[in-house]
Amino acid sequence: MATEHDTAAPPAKGGAAPGRHAAGADVEAAKRRARLSRRWQRDMKFSPYAFVSPFFLLFLAFGLFPLLYTGWASLHQVELTSPTDMTWVGMRNYTRIFDDDFFWNAAKNTLSIGVISTVPQLLMAMGLAHILNYKLRASTFYRVMMLAPYATSIAAASLVFALLFGRDYGMINWFLDLVGLDKIDWQNDKWPSQIAVSTIVIWRWTGYNALIYLAAMQAIPQDLYESAALDGASRWRQFLHVTLPSLRPTILFTVVVSTIGASQVFGEPLLFDANKGASGGSQHQFQTLGLYLYEQGWVNQHLGRASAIAWAMFLILIVIGIANYVISRRLRASS
Repeated sequence: MATEHDTAAPPAKGGAAPGRHAAGADVEAAKRRARLSRRWQRDMKFSPYAFVSPFFLLFLAFGLFPLLYTGWASLHQVELTSPTDMTWVGMRNYTRIFDDDFFWNAAKNTLSIGVISTVPQLLMAMGLAHILNYKLRASTFYRVMMLAPYATSIAAASLVFALLFGRDYGMINWFLDLVGLDKIDWQNDKWPSQIAVSTIVIWRWTGYNALIYLAAMQAIPQDLYESAALDGASRWRQFLHVTLPSLRPTILFTVVVSTIGASQVFGEPLLFDANKGASGGSQHQFQTLGLYLYEQGWVNQHLGRASAIAWAMFLILIVIGIANYVISRRLRASS
């Protein structure tokens, strides 16, 4: 018989104590999942800002701050020899440059060089893109060659073109003499010098715009071309009535970007000048706004006046941007 001193049987498996332990583990796991969930939410909320912050920090340091400081300097008389000594002059720098005939001469030269370089450039880019849009052998090679001028150093390209357009020993004048035409003084005459500078710009940027047009052409649905072909449209009519309307936003983009680039032309006319000065030729015949700014700031050492020119160019770009916005809205409304 069992006595009163017999020990009690061990608790059954899965009793109360293990149940409390399992419940505590579930609570800890739930808390851990909640912490991970909150961490994941914070990560999804703030990590995009961390990824884009380097751009904004660099823009703040090298874009916005120089822009604002230039605007402040344009209201002062500042010399390159003592850039920390500023004398408040208000709007006098702006009135002086707007009364300066050289400023308006540079503005006219910038406009004429921009038109001479932009219009043929975009027309040639459209034609090259239309050709490359067909199935050609070694098409990748041709596309890479389109970018070769863009990747070439602007200094090397300008020096080579300066040799080509040389008055006495240039290849262009040699060819003109060969066919019985008179030689042209490309660097001292107004329109020939602007055509020569525009040729450098055209050579550098035509391939770049051609690839942009090519990418837009390849995004056009082929069904549109097939429908036009079934209706009896020739390739030229397909280009006019299918390709060009589909490329309208891209054409507007390239026009705006090329116009902005033309308003900032600097390296080509600087290196094309035989004297390598900022005057843009002996009679300022191809001096652009960029050269005029450089001449005022780093040759004449008037930083305040150069800042006013920079802000005048910035306002011109704002006008171009507003015109782009208005034209884009009208094109979207018409379509």
